[in-house]
This record gives sequence, structure tokens and C-alpha cells, in this order.
Amino acid sequence: MERYKEIERSIIKKYRKEIWSPFVHAVSDYKLINEKDNIMVCISGGKDSFLLAKCIQELQRHGNVKFEAHYVLMNPGYNTKNMNLILENARTLDVPLEIFESDIFDAVSNIDNSPCYLCARMRRGYLYNKAKELGCNKIALGHHFNDVIETTLLSMFYGSEFKTMMPKLHSDHFEGLELIRPLYLVKEQYIISWAKSNDLTFINCACKFTEKVNNEDPSASKRKEIKELIKELKKVNPNIEFNIFKSTDNINLNCILGTKKDGIYKSFLDDYDKKSNL
Repeated sequence: MERYKEIERSIIKKYRKEIWSPFVHAVSDYKLINEKDNIMVCISGGKDSFLLAKCIQELQRHGNVKFEAHYVLMNPGYNTKNMNLILENARTLDVPLEIFESDIFDAVSNIDNSPCYLCARMRRGYLYNKAKELGCNKIALGHHFNDVIETTLLSMFYGSEFKTMMPKLHSDHFEGLELIRPLYLVKEQYIISWAKSNDLTFINCACKFTEKVNNEDPSASKRKEIKELIKELKKVNPNIEFNIFKSTDNINLNCILGTKKDGIYKSFLDDYDKKSNL
């Protein structure tokens, strides 16, 4: 059996409970993929996006819903070593990459204030434009369960608001485009386990700026800080990850000081006296 087929088999057999079933549930529960969709699967070169590609391929071949998919890698300026590793993994995994170039890394290399924010914004612009060019109506990203709960805590601790990473959302600036996250319910620990069990090595973060910041000051990464916090909390409460996730789907509006929707804030006081009069 060819190696890529063994890797595919591991997803639906060995990791059926930990990866394949949560993936299928997310696609079904959140209605992420519909008949005749044309999906651009974004490949960053990391473990998450390559696993996403394999899951999408498997769903294409054996799922009941018929859809098209493009497996797209935007090269923002990877060095030769990282690019070669990405191409090698694509061959090993039998993922048909469609590659296009950008100069994002060079464009943000001399930015002192919020280079990561600018980089992320530029990436989105390039990817949305590429999706339009390919005639796609959806863009699939490899964010997983742990990204979701970490984002929730980051918003609370550093953004002073309660919000989470959504399983899908419509683009504000590109009409007809929708962003989906099919690995929404898949835990990172199982993605790492899948990669190790198949002897796969992926790039982590290929951004020279991020590597420089993390090497100089490990505490600079707020997401890393949140990861460590959750790790410690799990020692006390093994269900902490699920509870954080479930809280975003179980909000009691009777016990919230204020909410904001479409930029409009509403205080609990707005309706407080009305209830008393009733």
C-alpha cells in the first residue's frame, strides 16, 4: 500500500473517534459544506492545514454531498528549507497543491507596530482574491478546537469582551464568500498524535519576526500563555476545555450586563423596568 493511502486510512480507522468523527460532526452540525460548493482549502504548510486537506479529500471521495475543492498554498515568502518541506509533505500526502506567490513577509518585515495584525490582514486579502479568481464560494481554514477555546479566553483576558471563533462566517468585504472551519471540534493533541504516528514533520511558524520575538521574550506570545494556563487548569478540572467551549453555546442572557450585535450595544437596564411592570 502506498504511504499516502496508509496515512488516509489512519484518519478514518485509527483516529476515527478522535479526528474523523469530530470532523464529520462539525461539517454536519454547523452545515459547513453543501451540494455544489466550490471550496478553497488553505494550506499553510502546518499540521492542521494538511490534515484538513486529507479530511476534505476523504469527504469528497466518500461523502454524500458532491462538491469541488482547490488545495491552495499562498507563498508569503517562505525560505527554501520551509518551502521544500511543504512540497515534500504535499507529495507524501498526495495533496495537489495550487501555489501562488505574494510578498507579505517582505512587506511587514520593517513594520514596528502590530506586524502580525498587518500580516494576517494582508493574507486574508490575498486569499479572498484568489478564491474569487478560482470561482470558489467558500474558504476552509485549519483552525481546531483548541484554537476556539484559546481565542475565547484571549478575548476575555485581553480584549475585555466575550466572543469566540465561529465555525463559519460570511465575508464582510467579499460578497458571496464564506469562511468555514471544518476541524472546529478536533482537539490539537490528536492532530499532533496523528502526525507523529505517521512520522510526519511539518513547519510550525515560518515567520522570521515571530521566531525573533519568541526567542527574545517567551512571554510575548499571549496564545502560548493561554495554552499554559489551560494546561494547568486541566490538572484541577479535566473537563475545563469542554466547559469553556460549551459556555459559548450556553449563554444566559438574563445574567449578562450587556450585549453587542452588529455594533449596537444593549444594556440589561434597557429592559429591566419593563419586566418589573409586567
